[in-house]
Amino acid sequence: MARSTRTVLASCVLALAVAVSGCAADSSAGTQREARAVPLSDQRLDVLPGDAPAPRLPVTLTDASGGRVEVADATRIVPLNGAIAEIVFTLGLGSRVVARDVSATFPEATALPVVTNAHDVSPEQVLAQHPTVILADTETGPPEAIDQLRSAGIPVVLFEPVWSLGGVEGRIAKVAEALGVPDRGTALVDRTHREIEAARALVPAGIKAPRIAFLYVRGGHGVQLIGGEGAGSDDIIETVGGVDVGTDLGLRKYTPITSEALVGGRPDVFLLMTHGLESIGGMPGLRKMPGLAQTPAGRESRVITVEDGVVLNFGPRTATVIRALVELLYTGPDALWADQGARAAAARPVREPAKSTGRDGI
Repeated sequence: MARSTRTVLASCVLALAVAVSGCAADSSAGTQREARAVPLSDQRLDVLPGDAPAPRLPVTLTDASGGRVEVADATRIVPLNGAIAEIVFTLGLGSRVVARDVSATFPEATALPVVTNAHDVSPEQVLAQHPTVILADTETGPPEAIDQLRSAGIPVVLFEPVWSLGGVEGRIAKVAEALGVPDRGTALVDRTHREIEAARALVPAGIKAPRIAFLYVRGGHGVQLIGGEGAGSDDIIETVGGVDVGTDLGLRKYTPITSEALVGGRPDVFLLMTHGLESIGGMPGLRKMPGLAQTPAGRESRVITVEDGVVLNFGPRTATVIRALVELLYTGPDALWADQGARAAAARPVREPAKSTGRDGI
């Protein structure tokens, strides 16, 4: 599930689309609200200022597989993960990237050839781009594809996947180290830290925490899952002042959705990925989910969708996700949770992110 989920987080774009739609099923429940969106998909990455850096190579490091990897040439980079690709571009090395994973769909990357086949890496397509270094994480696969790339003599650096704010800074630093630009990595870590903390501080103090359920759905495959502890959505939900319904129900990562879980979890807000909701036919399809109409979120028409490649990206754009969700929930026009006392002027105390260790990014 983890690898499949990461791939579906495909559209790693500088975009956050938020839609709220009515969930009422009949006229007696009132007029259904039309979907509304805050599209940011045309925005480009906020690349670090200054000239493009010149990597100091060779670099030898121990990657997440436990092996020693030497990177001697970073002229043709292939990141096999959208979040890693975003880091590479934001460091100022985008001109060296020659191919992309399907999940890297931010504007700077869209013209690059895609070297994945659905959920799997295609070694043939990767090697056809003549890479000098390949970046991936331990959930990239299948494993035999990674082995084939290494057997071809290409350095493959594997990083640990990041599913929480605590791993953001460590992964940025490790990617920068692998590409021979550690100083740029430090600068991006510092900037990302400041932006995330500023976004966290926007969560109003004294709110009644909304119960938020993250629903992972894919209509073409009949996938209907609810996020729980360790899914990544739990950390985002808690960061914006909510209670993660899946975690509160004692669920781990992703669990099949049941009507009992929906009703018993009493979600005030549903959070979905944009393309996931589209894949089940939009709001009409979501309304057919058993138990949804019996939840506070369903009755009060509180549904938020976030662009797939942004919500769980855990990278330089994570602050954008936090800010947008805070606005949708508490502070923006027609905020979904403003009537619960969320417009308090003072921000709640900032929760310090977990300090990254050497294991957090690689």
